[in-house]
Amino acid sequence: MSLSTHVLDNATGQPARGVPVRLERRDGDGWTTVAAGRTDTDGRVRDWPVEIGVHRLVFDTAANSDFFPEVAVVFQVADADRHYHVPLLLSPYGYTTYRGS
Repeated sequence: MSLSTHVLDNATGQPARGVPVRLERRDGDGWTTVAAGRTDTDGRVRDWPVEIGVHRLVFDTAANSDFFPEVAVVFQVADADRHYHVPLLLSPYGYTTYRGS
C-alpha cells in the first residue's frame, strides 16, 4: 500500500515545486513521522509507505501562502490493497483537498 500527493498552486495554475511535506502516523495520543520530503518539479510526492490507521500529511506552505503557513490533512487508511492519493489545491487565502485516485 502506498501514498502519493500533488500540490497545485491555484493562483498560478502551476504545480507547487519544492513544498516540504511530512507524512505522520497517529500512535496513541501523538504522531510519528513516517516520511518527509519535498514536492518534485511536477508538484508531486510519490510512493510513500502507509499502514492501516490514521495518518496526516503536513504541508509547509509558508512560501506559497501568506495566510496559511502550514496545512495539515488527516485521513484514514482502511484498505491494505489500495493506493491512496491526497492532493492539495492551494491558493493565497484558501485550500481544498480530496481523495484522489
